[in-house]
Amino acid sequence: MNSNTPISKDTYIAKPGCQSKCGNLTVPYPFGIGLNSGCSISPFFDINCNTSFDPPKAFLHISDDIEVISISDSKVQIRNQLAWNCYSSDTVTGDNELRINLTATPFSLSSENKLTVVGCDDYSLATLNTSLNQGNYISSCVAICSKTAELRNGSCAGIGCCKASIPRGLQYIYVGLSSLRNHGNVTSFNPCSYSFIGDGSRYTFQVSDVSDSSPANKIIETVPLLLDWVVGNQSCYQLQNTTGVCQGASVCVDSGTNIKGYRCNCTRGYEGNPYLSPGCQDINECEYNPCSDKAICTNLPGSYNCSCPYSYVGDGRKDGIGCVYLNLPKRNVARTGLAAGSGLLIILVLATSFWLYKVLKKRKLKRRRQMFFKRNGGLLLQQQISAGDHELQKIRFFTAKELEKATDRFNERRILGCGGQGTVYKGMLFDGRIVAVKMSKKVDENQLEEFINEVFILSQINHRNVVKLLGCCLETEVPLLAYEFISNGTLYDLIHDDTAGFPFSWDMRLRIATEVASPLAYLHSATSIPIFHRDIKSSNILLDEKYRAKVSDFGISRLVSMDQTHLTTKVKGTFGYVDPEYFQTSKFTEKSDVYSFGVILVELLTGQKPLSTSETEEERSSVKRFILTMEENKLQTVLDPKILDQGITDEQLSVANLALRCLNLHGKKRPSMRDVASELESINTRENPSFVELEDQEMMGVETESIDFSDEESIWK
Repeated sequence: MNSNTPISKDTYIAKPGCQSKCGNLTVPYPFGIGLNSGCSISPFFDINCNTSFDPPKAFLHISDDIEVISISDSKVQIRNQLAWNCYSSDTVTGDNELRINLTATPFSLSSENKLTVVGCDDYSLATLNTSLNQGNYISSCVAICSKTAELRNGSCAGIGCCKASIPRGLQYIYVGLSSLRNHGNVTSFNPCSYSFIGDGSRYTFQVSDVSDSSPANKIIETVPLLLDWVVGNQSCYQLQNTTGVCQGASVCVDSGTNIKGYRCNCTRGYEGNPYLSPGCQDINECEYNPCSDKAICTNLPGSYNCSCPYSYVGDGRKDGIGCVYLNLPKRNVARTGLAAGSGLLIILVLATSFWLYKVLKKRKLKRRRQMFFKRNGGLLLQQQISAGDHELQKIRFFTAKELEKATDRFNERRILGCGGQGTVYKGMLFDGRIVAVKMSKKVDENQLEEFINEVFILSQINHRNVVKLLGCCLETEVPLLAYEFISNGTLYDLIHDDTAGFPFSWDMRLRIATEVASPLAYLHSATSIPIFHRDIKSSNILLDEKYRAKVSDFGISRLVSMDQTHLTTKVKGTFGYVDPEYFQTSKFTEKSDVYSFGVILVELLTGQKPLSTSETEEERSSVKRFILTMEENKLQTVLDPKILDQGITDEQLSVANLALRCLNLHGKKRPSMRDVASELESINTRENPSFVELEDQEMMGVETESIDFSDEESIWK
């Protein structure tokens, strides 16, 4: 067979001698039909083809409950499951729990999945782990409404429908569905509620999903759950000297998650099965007519060439210049004149063609950057700047080239962390400064608003305990933010990572609590326009090289006018830290930040996570356990053993009482953040007389007023 003759990609789907179809499903190697048949790369990839169905259905060998819908080069779509409840006047029916266990397999949850809740009085809490015995990731969603007139087709922002992001690379999933108020007076128009995890792009909310008693079948049939898969248990680096791993013109790709393994992908211009010899084969691009009408297409290995016929010049491509006709002189012209004229004309045409190509390419790049700039919120930022916002004018606009060079083209080895909204890379600017570059995972209207909001909020703040925004880049496919680099991770990691072996003393905990309270008091009371953070949690507190605290992540923060007492918004935040009063009323006040800070104080005192997977509600919530022990005067039973040297100190008792006041269920009875900061500074000074405040100019930002932490203003005196 001629080496330039393309081979159909369907030729090598399954291993030779093995079945390639199960009903309507095509099963490519490394998957294989049959249990222990040798048709797959390992038993994990065996497909059980159940012929008792018509047409037959395929199931993963690891579980008879996991029905396979489709298989791609990186993902498996499986039939979905859901948690549900249906309500009548006096009964509740349904299965309000969902569990999927993929531990010790090469399959994991894709980040393209979303946790979705459909209902009018319902919330869902998803516990997701890398394994049964490792730390939990919590994702939550709340859907509420009081009448069907509030609902909108296609809207899934908390009114009747809610979607929340899911981390990538997790293998154990537990989803629980509950009612906020036992469904109350919404049963008449919302008989059933649902919660599921599935492909976020495949579910579009319809008002009938709330009022209909049977949208479950629609969800199960149309919204698959997406699983990432890998083969082997080694990285591409470990396999770099191993032959026969990826066949033909293919490359090895690491999983990019905590799951060990790799995949093989065909290189550009090739297609086929990279796991089976001869592997990926050349695509005949000429079959797709990539050249202009006059051009001649020639297929090349992994590419193609467009050539213009005699009397034409140019690149011959449809997406390029094409072929330009040359009006050559008549044959009866003197040969010397013909040669000279033709040569000059060819040079002129080629120069013109090259110039046109460069101009068109430059215009295309400019239009592309303008499109990204507009989509990434550049117009919104320009409106703020043109409105006279001098602080926003200080924000530096980086070019894509600058940040690509700083992060080594966003090398995976530079990743500092991944979250629901993006990935953070470590980089070094041209002037030698180390920065953290935050790249959004994707751009939608909600994330764009949070991105612009974070730029605007951080431009107003200049405080030593708030992470500093250096600038942004809007001309890339997704927006980029550049912050000062904070080297020692998060407060959450310091408290809960037992493997670090760091001596986390009481003095350090008290100092960090003071350093977190200070900027929050500043945001509430000292800026010209008060700022509510709205997502205070230990994972949003960064620690620098000297373990000084820096408050970060202002994506959902809000500026409020001096005469405003609260914000009425859909509930946002993190379960375990969200103010219960805000959760019930959707009214966020400055005291809601105080409650979240109280949860951090409990973490520092007890060393326990806000939520656990215990059976009873009291055991699940460290805040409830803390309040009960304080009421019973048994604080020593919940204090972190690492700080219990010789019983409870006066300072620990003072901080515990302060935390108790912050956690009051009635917001008006909580202290203000500046009163909290004042008391912590007082406790810190009593315990450590050498504690000295930095200079005033390091604390204050734009148009500040002095903060008076006098005892006379304390609301708990």
